[in-house]
Amino acid sequence: MSSRHVHLITPGDHFSPLTGSAVPTVVHGLASARRTPRSTVLVAHGTYETRYPSADVVEYAESPQRRSDRYLDLVAAALGSPRPGARRRLAAALRDQDEWPDSVVLAHNAPQAVPLVAARHAPVLYAHNQLLRTYGRREAARVLRPAAAVVCVSEFLADETARMLPPELSALVRAVPNGVDAEQFAGPRAPRETATRITFVGRVIREKGVDVLLDAVRALDRPDLHVTVVGRPGFAADAPLSAYEEGLRRTAATTRATVEFASFVPRPDLPEILRRTDVLVVPSVWPEPFGLTALEGMAAGAAVVASEIGGLPEAVGDAGLLVPPGDVASLAAVITALADDEALLARTQAAGRRRAVECSWTRASEALDAALSASPRRATGARRP
Repeated sequence: MSSRHVHLITPGDHFSPLTGSAVPTVVHGLASARRTPRSTVLVAHGTYETRYPSADVVEYAESPQRRSDRYLDLVAAALGSPRPGARRRLAAALRDQDEWPDSVVLAHNAPQAVPLVAARHAPVLYAHNQLLRTYGRREAARVLRPAAAVVCVSEFLADETARMLPPELSALVRAVPNGVDAEQFAGPRAPRETATRITFVGRVIREKGVDVLLDAVRALDRPDLHVTVVGRPGFAADAPLSAYEEGLRRTAATTRATVEFASFVPRPDLPEILRRTDVLVVPSVWPEPFGLTALEGMAAGAAVVASEIGGLPEAVGDAGLLVPPGDVASLAAVITALADDEALLARTQAAGRRRAVECSWTRASEALDAALSASPRRATGARRP
């Protein structure tokens, strides 16, 4: 029988379709594919009450952050000591673990949770980002010594993580690429219009490269492009515009293309937006650990253009088009090719859809089980004393 999985997400994050956060999306996907035994997700009391139905939710009383936590954790990190602020918040989620059946505890983006997991369970660090930049090797070794495995969402991130660990821990690192619910995004696509519909979805911050996209559109000087920017710096649609967002609006005003800023939308609204999209652009200028948006665009039938950086090439595979990060001219050339060549657009869209179907959450869940079974410490639900 498969081991019971307990997912620990960031304290204060929402296990809800009303948020755009990647971690709950991944947890929901994995839990949906793993029907027996049913997964459990630890969620702080007071987070969104609308929850994904894929797992049992166990609420806990969150320990509030203290103003001194960040300072104390920075000092502790410099000394290679346990980080008291992070551990206090994570310990609140694990308060009742002695009452659980033997479980695999998947600590998402939470290295400091690993040593807090009781010996009868198997702690696994599930890395969605590069988590060890502020860790020296000695601290990383101390914190992750009890880990049964370290799971990363791409080979790129796995290589980055393994390089920051001593050899005995780098052997625990495994890559489990994210998946996508292709059926959720499938459906009738909007009829092709005269204007080519280009969409960006994500956090509207400089690292995501929205300015690169708008500069490319401005350079093309074409009125037959319709660009939609979906997202905000955070997940609040009513937050004041950042200086970066204000700059994007100034750029948009200088182009002949139509540019629409659609703000943040809940995840249930995203499939319809992507089904109206001809070309989804993921123009990141920083090394994305994976790139869920690329797979979701493919699942909805959009052609995907992404930066050749970080884990994005792994997400896109050979089904999308890659451009150098920050290269306005290259991005403009690819947009021109897709806008002017209906056959190329159709082939790229069809290839993306096929890839999305292959990259199911069932495949990701099976890869996770295989990674845990192959670990030298075998994360099977309880570890030896």
